[in-house]
Amino acid sequence: MSKKEKKTKPNVNPDLEGFEVHIDSFGEIKSSMKIDDLNQFLNKNVEDKKLKDRDDLKDSE
Repeated sequence: MSKKEKKTKPNVNPDLEGFEVHIDSFGEIKSSMKIDDLNQFLNKNVEDKKLKDRDDLKDSE
């Protein structure tokens, strides 16, 4: 990173405020949010591109 670049926080969804992820020295992913909570957020807010054209899933919604 050059001297002129300023480190700014990205714009995030308010539900993910304070969410941080890092990898420890053993290669384990550490998160400030439970995986189940993150999956619920993603299921609610992100469309699965692989499943959007399937006819059999449109009936269950």
